[in-house]
Parts: sequence; structure tokens; C-alpha cells
Amino acid sequence: MKLTRIHGQPSYRFTSDKVEAAITQNGGHLSPIRFHLPHGTVEPFSVAPWAEEKPADKIPHLLQLLRGDFFCMPFGGSESLYRGEKHPPHGETANSEWKFESLEKNHAVTELHLSLKTKVRRGRVDKTVQLRTGETALYCHHVISGMSGKMNLGHHATLKFPDAAGSGLIDTSPISFAQVLPVPFEKPEEGGYNSLKTGAEFSNLNHIPAKDGTIADLSAYPARRGFEDLVMVVHEANPEFAWTAVTFPKERYVWFALKDPRVLRSTVMWISNGGRHYAPWSGRHVNVLGLEDVTSYFHLGLAESAKPNPVSKRGIPTTLTLSAKAPLAVNYIMAVAAIPPNWGRVKDITPTSEGVTLHSSKGKPVHVPLDSSFLYLQ
Repeated sequence: MKLTRIHGQPSYRFTSDKVEAAITQNGGHLSPIRFHLPHGTVEPFSVAPWAEEKPADKIPHLLQLLRGDFFCMPFGGSESLYRGEKHPPHGETANSEWKFESLEKNHAVTELHLSLKTKVRRGRVDKTVQLRTGETALYCHHVISGMSGKMNLGHHATLKFPDAAGSGLIDTSPISFAQVLPVPFEKPEEGGYNSLKTGAEFSNLNHIPAKDGTIADLSAYPARRGFEDLVMVVHEANPEFAWTAVTFPKERYVWFALKDPRVLRSTVMWISNGGRHYAPWSGRHVNVLGLEDVTSYFHLGLAESAKPNPVSKRGIPTTLTLSAKAPLAVNYIMAVAAIPPNWGRVKDITPTSEGVTLHSSKGKPVHVPLDSSFLYLQ
């Protein structure tokens, strides 16, 4: 399949009647993605502002690629080894070159298939991304085979918000536990700044203790310009699915993600609003929110996630156990839906026989055609 250079990276392009998608050959980063809604085209995912600049010395390869959504295995990183393994930040899946396997199209489905043979822990990951006729959704399917042992992993979706305070309204399915990163996220002496109280626990997104003694609201963004923060939200293990949603009232659409919380237990929220003044960030990575569905101990890497930690001691898994004899499927759906004016924000998302329904805090429910049973595909 022919590659196209998009925002500085060789990428595969594939389309349906409602979606135009691109994925980088290196790292498998999904973006840009354009969704065609009745009232216009929306493009919710972020692309790093330095994407087309000449790579700076000592900048991790991952940061040069940084865009959209990508699969992390392991999620995060640290200097600590796990059983002798030293993975790059967010793993080979987010950094290495993916092999093209196929692009298949029929009357209803367009499916891109890429593969990666991992080296740090030898095995294989197969990535398929589906677009379906008549749907404004991305179906992501990763199958991990040939590996054994503990692994933390997840998706790393990053959204670019309009440059207006509170332009996006963030909601999630019911929360069982949530906490600000329990170690400092940034170091002022290195040019990084965070605003939330280290280690603070909370039960809803609109009441989080800040370092200065005030209360921060994470349910509306952009906010807190000049700071980087990271929190983790653990969802109740709903038998249907767990969800995260962002409503953009002025743009009249909702972005949302669906997951099986037995596989992806938590959501790491990376709140990136100009708090890093070192290269390549240089204070210009603003209005970006990562909504990263994972099973992990924050972004602290495999070693910290695999050993007993304060979250796992609560009975919340921070790793999955891989088996070379039984491939593991990680399935994920990201979608958008048009909403009418004054619709409010997402109160709930429920399955129907032909898709899902977005329930509003103010307006009428919105039905979205998609196949939520995909989340349980093996």
C-alpha cells in the first residue's frame, strides 16, 4: 500500500463514506481523523505542534510521532527494569515500524491490518482498524500473541480542544476510585509545572484539590493554562462497557470512547496546557487532553505496575497476565455524534440493539449507529 507523508510522517490513508483516517507507519499513531457529520466535518485529535520540524537532538522518537491515538505496551515508562526488560516509552508498539499486511474493503467495512514483531519481549501484535459504512466510528482491535507474563497496556487518545476556556465538557461512566498522580508530575527546576495536589483522591471530576488550596474542576477544559497534570480514574466494572465522553457544545458534537473495563480498567487523564517549557514542548503544547484507557499504575511503567502498588492493593488490577498459549484481544471504539444546540452534556451512554444512545443532561437522547459487541471480539 502506498504511503503518504502527513504531518512529517509516512502514513497509511484509508476512508469510508463518513471517515477519513490516517495512521503512521512508525508507532501506529492514528491521526489526523476527519469525521463527516450532517452539519460539517470535525477533526478532534491532536497533532504535536513540532510534527513537521527537524527532529531535535535527544528527543525521544515517540515525541516526534506524537498524535491522535496509539497503542501502548507497556503503557508509560521508567528507568526501572522488569525482569531485565527495558522498553522504550509507551513500548515498541508506539515507536517501532509496523508492517503492512492488508487493506480490505467490502460494501460495509474498510479494514486496515498492520503487524509488529516485538523484540524486548518477543512476540507479535496484530493491529486492525475498521471503518464501517454509515458510521462515524473507529474500531480498533489489537491481538497480542506469543508472549507470557505481566503487562500494563492501553490506548493513548489525545484530543485538541478549541482555544476557549471550558470549550469541552468531560464526563465518564461511574467512578469507583480516582487519584492525582502520587508523585510530582513535573519539576519546576527543569521547566515543568503542575497545579493539582500530588496524590489527592477524589470521587468526581469537578472537585479535585489543587496545590494552592483551591478546588479544580476537571469536567470542563481548557483550564489552568501554564500547567501539566495527570490523574487516573478507575471505572466500575460495568458488564456492558465503560465510557468516556467530551461534549463540544459550540461545535455541536460529542466525541466518545467505549471499552471493556475488564481489559482496560482505568482512564489516565493527561491534562497538557502549556506547562512544559523544555524542548520540544516549549510552552506551546496547549489545549490538549489525553483520555487514555489503560490497565496500568498511572504512566509509571511496567515495573511499577507489576509490583504491588497502592492501586493494586485496593484490588484494582494494574497489569494483565499474557499467555503465549492464548492470544489476548484488546478492543476499543472511538466515535463522534452530532448534537443539537443547547443539548447539555453526556449523562450516560447505553447500548441498544443497533448502536448506543447518548443521554443528555438537558436535551433528547441521541442514537448513534455502531456495534458495541465489537468490544468482546476475540
